[in-house]
Amino acid sequence: MADSPFETFDGREPHPLFPGVGLKAVAGDQVFLGHVTYAAGTTVARHSHEHTEQVMLVLDGSLTMTIGEATQEMRAGDVCVVNRGVEHELHSADGVTFIEALGPVPLDHIPDPQRDLVLGDLGGSTHVPR
Repeated sequence: MADSPFETFDGREPHPLFPGVGLKAVAGDQVFLGHVTYAAGTTVARHSHEHTEQVMLVLDGSLTMTIGEATQEMRAGDVCVVNRGVEHELHSADGVTFIEALGPVPLDHIPDPQRDLVLGDLGGSTHVPR
């Protein structure tokens, strides 16, 4: 568990979450925040998160996002919400950087629990495996 409630992503190498996907992460008891990069040509196949809701904000580049049956091209400044259990897929032809928030915290998105978790009085009791 982190010793401080403050963190920086500057200078930190992204964790290779999936091929072509880099992740820098921090989480508390109830909220996960990730800085995510996709290399050009990266696709994350259709999947869902059984326990977590996901909110994304595109910072740079673009991606094609399908949520349920709706598909949209997302660019810098665009946001989307993927409710718990809803299937979605992503593809970035040219590369993209976005911020994502997930709640509750999915432990499979925490690269280094000693560095990336800042726990409070709940002690991580609301975290989910995926």
